[in-house]
Amino acid sequence: MAQTTPNHTQTVSGWAAHDSSGKITPYVFKRRENGVNDVTIEVLYCGMCHTDLHHVRNDWGITMYPVVPGHEITGIITKVGSNVTHFKVGDKVGVGCLAATCLKCEFCKDSQENYCDQVQFTYNGIFWDGSITYGGYSNMLVADHRYVVRVPDSLPMDAAAPLLCAGITVYCPMKDENLLDSAGEGKKVGIVGLGGLGHVAVKFAKAFGHHVTIISTSPSKEKEARERLGVDDFVLSTNKEQMQARKRSLDFILDTVAAKHSLGPILELLKVRGTLSIVGAPDKPMDLPSFPLIFGKRVVKGSMIGSIEETQEMMDLCGKHNITCDIEMVSTNNINEALDRLAKNDVKYRFVIDIASKSSNL
Repeated sequence: MAQTTPNHTQTVSGWAAHDSSGKITPYVFKRRENGVNDVTIEVLYCGMCHTDLHHVRNDWGITMYPVVPGHEITGIITKVGSNVTHFKVGDKVGVGCLAATCLKCEFCKDSQENYCDQVQFTYNGIFWDGSITYGGYSNMLVADHRYVVRVPDSLPMDAAAPLLCAGITVYCPMKDENLLDSAGEGKKVGIVGLGGLGHVAVKFAKAFGHHVTIISTSPSKEKEARERLGVDDFVLSTNKEQMQARKRSLDFILDTVAAKHSLGPILELLKVRGTLSIVGAPDKPMDLPSFPLIFGKRVVKGSMIGSIEETQEMMDLCGKHNITCDIEMVSTNNINEALDRLAKNDVKYRFVIDIASKSSNL
């Protein structure tokens, strides 16, 4: 049993994995009482991220069982602490990956708390009180208000849930490259992988007038990429002729793929001084040959989620431009089936669990 404190008096129903088989079963556990800095949230929806799959199966060797996954959470506030002034009961809110940080370091003070050395995550982390954090595969959550964002009224709560991880993960590197300014000149943007992250990146890039190229190993995705998402070009990365034809054509590439692959051929698609940003997290090292870097003065960088300030900024932008995730809804009875399909990338494009079995017309 995960460590709790005497303050953990609230009984909660959830769904957890208990070993590396990754099988999810119903699980009753305790959450802390709502503190002065906390809000209590009735969880309505929770997206299913590839990170959930890695944790329940202990792919990274860091899982503390039992683990209650879920960091793409939307719900309704049912209680607020005495120090909380910008949320009230009934507000539509979201909780992403962050549960706690030190609040004192240079990154916390500069609204970059996601890079704090002491960052703790919404599940499989250690909260300030020493307890292990449990995520959104549960009917209720207590969260420090400093790690909660408001969901715009114009966004449906179900399709907005994956924005809390998938959305912010692709938003930040695009923001870093000044790609989210509609007044700017359109760039040529490449996106590696058309899945939960990739399809949201397409929506951001198209909303701000960029030319978008999908780079994929799946020829079956071309028709949908062009017709459903409106991409401008599609490159089959296993086709040498297609890859050769696009050499030095892209200003920026966002790599969302979570499987091991070589970065060399992808780098060749970048213009001189172009940037490749990595947001996928393969469990094995990727190949990074030196020549495509040296002969193109190219940059390879990484990026992870975003700060709460950036997440709220992203949610507001999505509300303004009506950007949501394309989702498949699953019931709590079908979580294991969905995880198996997620492992095979058999989803368009994000699973969302209907935690409360309520409609999304809030």
